[in-house]
Amino acid sequence: MRIIEGYNSAKSALSRQTPKESPDSDERERTVRQIVNDVRDRGDAALFEYTEKFDGVKLTSLEVDKEQIERAYKELDAGLLSALKLATERITNFHTEQRNSLLRESSRSNLGWLIRPLQRVGVHVPGFQAPLPSSLLMTAVPARVAGVKEVIMVTPPGKQGEVSPVTLAAAKIAGVDRLFSIGGAQAIAALAFGTESVPAVDKVCGPGNIYVSLAKKMVYGEVGIDGLYGPSEVIIIADETANPEYCAADLLAQAEHGSLASAILIATSRQLADQVNKEIERQMAALQRKEITAESLESRGLIAVVENIGEAIELANLYAPEHLCLVVKDAADYVEKIENAGCLFVGEKSIEVLVDYVAGPSHVLPTEGTARFSSPLNICDFVKIITLVNTGERDIEQLGEAASIIARAEGLDAHARAIEKRLEDMNRGGS
Repeated sequence: MRIIEGYNSAKSALSRQTPKESPDSDERERTVRQIVNDVRDRGDAALFEYTEKFDGVKLTSLEVDKEQIERAYKELDAGLLSALKLATERITNFHTEQRNSLLRESSRSNLGWLIRPLQRVGVHVPGFQAPLPSSLLMTAVPARVAGVKEVIMVTPPGKQGEVSPVTLAAAKIAGVDRLFSIGGAQAIAALAFGTESVPAVDKVCGPGNIYVSLAKKMVYGEVGIDGLYGPSEVIIIADETANPEYCAADLLAQAEHGSLASAILIATSRQLADQVNKEIERQMAALQRKEITAESLESRGLIAVVENIGEAIELANLYAPEHLCLVVKDAADYVEKIENAGCLFVGEKSIEVLVDYVAGPSHVLPTEGTARFSSPLNICDFVKIITLVNTGERDIEQLGEAASIIARAEGLDAHARAIEKRLEDMNRGGS
């Protein structure tokens, strides 16, 4: 991996620059808009055609029947089934605690709020090179914990025209209500507008490729969306106490996601930087996806050497990574200095891969610097708040005149009169 030295050089390298729109970007957007409009207008017919065109599969039915899901569940390897159940239990427990902590109604006074779960949520589970049951669990389980009434899942079919058995089993474990073997932009459009087979949802959630993100962006407003997710990324801040083998392993785990993934080490020791670089080369030789991993490290990987941990944290806050690992002495002492990160890992034993699968928090996290203003997928993504107002005469007496004055200042005399008529009637009744 490329090594650079000095705070200023690292700041320049880690400053996210908004890329200029390219002809490819324009073409992708036109393609996605056409898909979205086509699915909205033609429903199932468009879904069958796009699945054959993009996935190479000619479906006879869009929905996966319950018997197929049950069969996959019963036939799944016992060890894998046990691991999925453990992950589900951990995700459930984490988000139950989050729900109990964050979602409390308030109606003890004349002003408050009500909390209501969404009725129906759509979960998109990408296919990529292999099934991703973890992404399903990390999205569907929090929705269930929040009280969502119906979870609809979409995922692209495999080359044989069927959804992976492990994904089907995970869907049963997560409590998915209905499952459709469609993916990509066409699946997002189907969830947003509904078709003859696919019910329209209130919110579309889950990661995907650039076409999925563009489709989510286009249907926002018709439905809610959880966020727009880009390639995965990690920053590891490490000092001389860090284990270079562990640092290399964690960087490789991130780069393995794909050629656009970003694996970045910010070290306070040049010696550690060199050790990690050598260890990456050694470990990468044994990986199954070493070509993709090497491409990622070549194009998006970086090792920056800076003077101290303070500089490293400034750079991390600037970059606002999806994952941020503090692999330094007394790591907990620096937690309060972290301002921008999707998920923060404190100390060498806080392993990112545990969160990817079984720790409990959702691994659906903000990317591409959006951790500056957005949060990981969480319990609040699946509820809405209704403001509760139950004011009386005393409130009108105390607040009415001020409301009337502001309304007239805005030129809205009907607003003012709505208050003034009540004040007049109250005054007459009291005289």
